[in-house]
Amino acid sequence: MEEEKVILVNENDEKIGLMPKLEAHQKAVLHRAFSVFVINNNNELMLQQRARHKYHSPELWTNTCCSHQRDGEGNVEAGMRRLQEEMGFVTSLKEVISFIYKAPFDNGLTEHEYDHVLIGTYEEAPVINPEEVSDWKWMHIEAVKEDISKHPEIYTAWFKIIFEKFYSHITL
Repeated sequence: MEEEKVILVNENDEKIGLMPKLEAHQKAVLHRAFSVFVINNNNELMLQQRARHKYHSPELWTNTCCSHQRDGEGNVEAGMRRLQEEMGFVTSLKEVISFIYKAPFDNGLTEHEYDHVLIGTYEEAPVINPEEVSDWKWMHIEAVKEDISKHPEIYTAWFKIIFEKFYSHITL
């Protein structure tokens, strides 16, 4: 099976090529990504705990789902696809912000992403894919903000970065 490729971009989010995902993370090359935040009517955010066998950030808590767009795939389309693959449901999404971040990991890999933050609403329980997700929970947005400051070590690097930028864009 061929390794999934990410879309390499410049600082204007213009495609400049493709590269295998692991290689892009080893070389810290800027590539396109998305992060999905699903919120319910109680102003709670659906969090996922990454599966134990993930090659970086295993068992850490993070946003509802995130991944990389496939070549030719739009941001919202990619977010909806990955939401179904990881969390077992689909909901309408809208893009709220995008920005560049860089987060190195202890294992030598680096996320260097042009990240598109997508938001949606949902009220039900997900049907998680155990290959991707080990657990999930609803957590009030204010409680997430407080918990990140008290226990930053249990959250993914990108979630902590994104949450600070995303926080002011919650529109429920």
